[in-house]
Amino acid sequence: MEAPESPSTEIAEQATMEKTARSEVRENDASSGSTSSVNTTGPPEFDTKATRRLLRKMDRNILPIMCIICLLCFLDRANIGNAHLDNIEQDLHLVGLQYNDCLAILFPFYIVAEIPSNIMIKRIRPATWLSIIMFAWSACIIAQGFVRSYGGLMTTRALLGLFEGGFFPGINFYITQWYRRNECGLRMAIIFSFATLAGAFGGILARAIAEMDGLGGLQAWSWIFVVEGLASIVVAVAAYWAVCDYPARAHFLTPTERAEVKRRLTADSGAPSVEISSKYIRQAFVDWKIYVHMLICLAGFCPVYSFSLFLPTIIRNMGYSANNAQLMSVPPYVFAALFTLGGSRLGDRFGQRGIFLLGFQLVAILGVALLAASARPAVQYTGTVVAAVGIYPQIPLGLAWNGSNIGGSLKRATGIAMQVMGGNCGGIIAAYVYTMRDEPRYIVGHSILMGVIGMAFILTLFMTIWCRRENARRDAIAKEMVNSELSAEQRMLEQELADGAWWFRYTI
Repeated sequence: MEAPESPSTEIAEQATMEKTARSEVRENDASSGSTSSVNTTGPPEFDTKATRRLLRKMDRNILPIMCIICLLCFLDRANIGNAHLDNIEQDLHLVGLQYNDCLAILFPFYIVAEIPSNIMIKRIRPATWLSIIMFAWSACIIAQGFVRSYGGLMTTRALLGLFEGGFFPGINFYITQWYRRNECGLRMAIIFSFATLAGAFGGILARAIAEMDGLGGLQAWSWIFVVEGLASIVVAVAAYWAVCDYPARAHFLTPTERAEVKRRLTADSGAPSVEISSKYIRQAFVDWKIYVHMLICLAGFCPVYSFSLFLPTIIRNMGYSANNAQLMSVPPYVFAALFTLGGSRLGDRFGQRGIFLLGFQLVAILGVALLAASARPAVQYTGTVVAAVGIYPQIPLGLAWNGSNIGGSLKRATGIAMQVMGGNCGGIIAAYVYTMRDEPRYIVGHSILMGVIGMAFILTLFMTIWCRRENARRDAIAKEMVNSELSAEQRMLEQELADGAWWFRYTI
């Protein structure tokens, strides 16, 4: 681990590199008259093979620890769904909607933490911040195993949301600080696929931990929380040394490689400002496009959380035993993980997100419709697989789409946090989608999900059309500026405009 360095020093280093690159971008743009989103900053320092080696080196050092943390984060958040099959509701004497309240209470606190946390991860070392919040949420999970009342469970769930809230928006911002826009989708999908697999591992672990029922005077559901919380504690400590810093201070890169990472990012996004200033936070808050993405994310996370919290119960109500239901919840998550990776890989390859989102949204509606339309267990179980395949790939695709279309480092950090905030409002809805009075078919809950996903489809179609038309408008502006040279004041203004600058092109 490297010696700590002032965040302001790192920002100064980035600003210096980006100032040079920005000048080269303008000179190249003025001479060539290209209408692409951003021109390269002169001859590339790395050829194709060297770039691939650099990306593989980055992947080896960045992705493994992020994948492990993401798996444990979602496992800790959703394991209450597995505990539900092991009688947590009866043992804590929960009545009416009290169990649903315990699910929902996590999300308001999660939402409150997201923007402050993303500002913190911008200001201090990612390793330090992620280790702190992971250690804290792991302690909450362990404490959850010892609660004996409705109030105790509500308290631990609220604290869990407060500390977990910084992780998911944080890693999405972190990835955009390393990879070009057409490379982020696959990396986010790789990380999120481990969140999907958390559902599969959760079912297998819960079935194994069920054999510990009564050990040490604790019920099986208590051991689920304690065992998984202890595993997260170990990883939280290791993360302090395993999580890499931002490119300017990455110990595994040579100085030449660090410069190349920054050159690639600048050429991709046109070097908007990296300055820490409240004006860039305000830019995010008044950008209508981010609010549309918040609604799309809400409609994506609502079915994700509904499935992760209730899938074992839905399968049990098909007529299977609790232990078999834990194991049968595994295949839908495995298929979902495979399609999550495949969809984002294709999205990166073709440089498009919206069209793939639209396709997965239609698949999700089909899967949920199968669940609602038939009482036959075989058809219903097929519906769970099809629905999972359509639901889970939407999250990394949507996050990569929004993140790649926000210019400026601090605005992007804020905008991604806002998007995930919107998504976790979907978690509040998800906690009440499936209720006891709707058992065993949950037709009302399935209908709600179909409506929510349908809303996402309409908004995604709108944003796809808008981005395409806006890019065409900016292409026309670029043609008019072929022979015009920008003044220093104009260049500064372009920098301040972030994704509103004429040279910025939206991913469709």
